[in-house]
Amino acid sequence: MGTPAFAATVLEGLARWPGGRVVAVYTQPDRPRGRRGMKLMPSPVKELAESLGLEVRQPVNFKDEAERRALADLRPDIIVAAAYGLLLPKAVLDTARIAPLNVHASLLPLYRGAAPIQRCIMDSCSPDAVTGVSLMHMEPSLDTGPVYATHSVPIGCCHAGELSEALARAGAELLVETLPGIVAGTVTATPQDHSQATHAAKLAKEDGRIDWARPVAQVDAHIRGVTPSPGATTRILCKSGAEPLEVRILSGHPGVEGLATGLPAPGTLVRLPAGLAVACADGLYLLDRVRPSGRKDMDGLAFANGYAPLRALGPSEPAPSEPTA
Repeated sequence: MGTPAFAATVLEGLARWPGGRVVAVYTQPDRPRGRRGMKLMPSPVKELAESLGLEVRQPVNFKDEAERRALADLRPDIIVAAAYGLLLPKAVLDTARIAPLNVHASLLPLYRGAAPIQRCIMDSCSPDAVTGVSLMHMEPSLDTGPVYATHSVPIGCCHAGELSEALARAGAELLVETLPGIVAGTVTATPQDHSQATHAAKLAKEDGRIDWARPVAQVDAHIRGVTPSPGATTRILCKSGAEPLEVRILSGHPGVEGLATGLPAPGTLVRLPAGLAVACADGLYLLDRVRPSGRKDMDGLAFANGYAPLRALGPSEPAPSEPTA
């Protein structure tokens, strides 16, 4: 049971496991995708399952008794979920003869919830920070079940998309390594310490707004955490325009070059030999690639040459009432 690319990687590993057989794959219904959102597109899990010749089922939820009976008729020994997008009721979990398992992208009880990968990056400024995956016995509540096994993964300089791929591979490996012991009853689950739990709430578009008044390490962690989705954005005042320009930050990194005149106010755009940078509370953040609203991707210097940017506004900072000269 799963939906995004993370879950597809877990399914791929599970399908190769010689100790069992995947009898059906559950995933979210096809959703509109693309710029216009007009075409229904299958999830990555559905695409992979169909390529493997596996049966695919796409219930909206399990509130319908017929859907519960259809699952029970499969008589599954194990139910495996990974980023499915639904909180499974007890009646569904009890269908598994041996155990209902969940591959969760954090070291539980840290970062329970919908966005553990993004939130852990956003909170982690240290270069030696780690996260990981947990194999959990599912309960009807959100990510609270006892844990069979974990595997740590360094965060490094990854953005959320890159870290998701690494965690998915680690999760698939952890699952197939631990499954034989779970089936045999030789591996037991350890209850979580609920007093240490943290919550990773789902991200909204507004969570991508960058606050340049923060230290540069925090700015960098924030941008990596929301890349590629929902995406890091900022409003930039340009010499030639009265209205701020919405700009998406596709990639960047903390700057290492010093300024002869000292650090300008946070949000100030600075041209350097290495490119275009934004001043933060204690350093510079270089804009490697950006996407101005309605335009193609470009590097920082190309953006500087084409738009003459002056200042990046904070999330709640109002635009000047008069055009900037």
